[in-house]
Amino acid sequence: MAEFRKVKPVKLIFAVTFAQGVDLNKVEERLIYLYGEVDDRSNEFDFSYTDYYEREMGKYLKKLFISFENLINPGELAQIKTETNEIEKEFAEKNNRRVNLDPAYLSGSKLVVASAKNFAHRIYIGKGVYGDLQLQYRQNDFRPHPWTFPDYKSDTVIDFLKRVREKYLSGDRYDKKD
Repeated sequence: MAEFRKVKPVKLIFAVTFAQGVDLNKVEERLIYLYGEVDDRSNEFDFSYTDYYEREMGKYLKKLFISFENLINPGELAQIKTETNEIEKEFAEKNNRRVNLDPAYLSGSKLVVASAKNFAHRIYIGKGVYGDLQLQYRQNDFRPHPWTFPDYKSDTVIDFLKRVREKYLSGDRYDKKD
């Protein structure tokens, strides 16, 4: 019989895609209220990898990634996705999103992003949410999959995730294996 093990806490990360004129400080305040203090953020970059959001959010979108000091149970990701959908509604104008929040968690071996869309490589995790394994850490680097979003392969994002992973692994509460 399989023996169940205690689930190790993971690092909460958000990918924040936003339109011109969005007050990022207010978005971040809402996230801090729910999830605690931010401990790192990537540089902002132009989100020009796809025009997927253009019809709803407009052109010239920006993006950044942020991580939080408090760790979460990975089983909380579906609930966090439902909460961030509500935040997106708060910042919407005329039923169009102005900010897109993609919660994710980082462990020693992977980055899993929450999605409301199902595909063959996504696993249902509850509440209408799927877990999407975007990157795997092996051979001392983050490795993409054929389905990995182009911006998640960028140096800006990979450098940020390596920095966050290093912080995560340096704490007393975790070890390098998931």
